Amino acid sequence: MIIDIHTHLFPDEVRNKRQSFCCRDDGFRLLYGNEKARMASPDDLLKAMARDGVQQSVICGFPWEDPGLCREGNEYLLECSSRFPDHLIPFACLPSCTPRLAQKELERCLSRGMPGVGELAFYRRKINLRDMKNLVSVLRTLSGRRIPLLLHTNEPVGHEYPGKSPENLQTIYQFLLALPDVYIILAHWGGGFFFYELMPEVARAARNVFYDTAASPFLYRPQIYNLAVKIVGPGRILFGSDYPLISPARYFVELKKSGLSARVQARIKGLNAGHLLYGSDRPGTNQADHV
Repeated sequence: MIIDIHTHLFPDEVRNKRQSFCCRDDGFRLLYGNEKARMASPDDLLKAMARDGVQQSVICGFPWEDPGLCREGNEYLLECSSRFPDHLIPFACLPSCTPRLAQKELERCLSRGMPGVGELAFYRRKINLRDMKNLVSVLRTLSGRRIPLLLHTNEPVGHEYPGKSPENLQTIYQFLLALPDVYIILAHWGGGFFFYELMPEVARAARNVFYDTAASPFLYRPQIYNLAVKIVGPGRILFGSDYPLISPARYFVELKKSGLSARVQARIKGLNAGHLLYGSDRPGTNQADHV
């Protein structure tokens, strides 16, 4: 089974009245103010999945500052999932305004059966110490539970693009130390965070961390797959397309170029995500699986 761990859907109203919502949220305007920035409907996503052989996709909304918009977005994802329960898996977005309201929305979404949280993001600025403390206070409830958190990260160097914040990987490290028993998916290869797992203390802090491949064709050469497997093993890499940013097929072409075995490619494409979302045991990191 191929599972896409990272896609985005928006209600019809948001897609049809884009500029109105840009006026209501600066982060949304930064990413979607340009009319060329694509937004997808469930039908768009399902067609892309069928075309590229993807059986299931995690659907995410947007981390609105307005808790009302977050709630509406989460309700929309639940509705999409109820219509296509075998194909669409809804993750809960949380408002970035106050920890109390975020906690309330998290509890509501978990009670409705949402199996994950994210993509949480700070698009206009880097995550500061106060942000981290607020997030930790809200997300501690996920400790020891198979409810993964998808967190936006980006590389601290290189070219600029909408939503690229001045990232501080030290803050990510402190965040992992504060939530050692939460399964965390660092989007976009963790902004390169996995390279630092060559440091023993970072590897220990990241023992429950997974890395998704979202936007990889825009950021890295295909060799990143091979390097990541060598550093963190084959069990903690998850295919994520960030659809509709990039179609799944483009990732599969690059993954094939990586030179990894068919077995390892299958793990990245879906087996790892299946273990994380449904399995009772952690995916293995047996070095023998690298070839």
